This record gives sequence, structure tokens and C-alpha cells, in this order.
Amino acid sequence: MSSTLDTSIPEPADLTQSLIGRLRAGDDEAGRLLDDLYRDTVFQFCWSYLNNREDAEDAVQEVFCRVLRADFVPDNFRAWMLRIARNLCYDMGRRRARRGGEAELPAESQLGGSWTGSLTRLVRVETRSRIKQILATLPESQQEILRLRYAVGLSRAEIAEVLDLKESIVKSRLFEGLKKLRQHDSLLD
Repeated sequence: MSSTLDTSIPEPADLTQSLIGRLRAGDDEAGRLLDDLYRDTVFQFCWSYLNNREDAEDAVQEVFCRVLRADFVPDNFRAWMLRIARNLCYDMGRRRARRGGEAELPAESQLGGSWTGSLTRLVRVETRSRIKQILATLPESQQEILRLRYAVGLSRAEIAEVLDLKESIVKSRLFEGLKKLRQHDSLLD
């Protein structure tokens, strides 16, 4: 007496394609699942570009709207969606610059970690400010790759797909950026 159960789990791309199809057909649960799968990633990604919680939340909403309006959803959904987010964030940044808005650092409550106390918070703010200053000395291409790798947590392959670069170029820029950061003794103080 043998019973065979279908224990196959759909691939993430298949699951995403299915969820988008179900959502377009009016299935609210599919929307919640899609949101659960990708919202945090897209939010962190947008925040890494915009440095503003409200703008990042607006960008996430717009990214999901653009995804749902798309006629075609590629197999590597996550990288495609993050490319949409990147383009949107650049557009939002240009609009902010025209309005004269200044990018702000993330709020203390959004930085995570279990550090407490006034002195610790002050050290963290000063360290974050120093890292921001040092990062600003790097070429934008290295800044972006470092941000995507360490603030957003993308792999080199994902970064390559999002930025439409060869992975070897991503690896090289990441290496050079880290090398330049290590040359700053002030980070070790």
C-alpha cells in the first residue's frame, strides 16, 4: 500500500507568476501573499536610495502598481522588481532635488540593533555620519553597489541583474569600494 503525495514545492518564480495572475483575477489573498513575500525587501531597497521613510513607502506602493500593470513578468521576478524600484527611486530623487529637498538619514528607530543609552546613540549617529561622509568620496557606481550589497543584502548576481551589469564588474566595484573604505583609519577609531 503505497500512496504518493505531491510534495513538490513551486519554484519562487512559478509562485510569483501564479500570485500575480490570481491577484489580477481579483484574489485578495494572493495580494497579501505577494506583499508578504516582497514588501520588506522592496522597502529596504527603496530606503537605501531615498533615505526617507515616507518616500520609501510611496515608492513601494508605486512599484507594486507598476508590477501589476506589467504585461509580462520575467522569471527572475525579484531582480526585475528591484530594477523597477531603482528607476523609480532615481526619478523620485531627481524630483526631490528639483524641489530643493535634502535627503535625510534614517530615523534612529529604523536602524535596528539592541543598543540603548544616550552615549551609545550619540556614538552610533556620529559613526553613521562618518561612514556617510566616507561613502560620499567614492564614485557613485561603487556607492550604489556597496549599498545594495550591505544595506539591502543583495547577492552579487542579484546586483548584476538589477544594475544590468556583468557580475564580474559588480565584483570588481565591490572589491574596490571596500578597499577604499578600509583605507580610512577613522572607521577603526
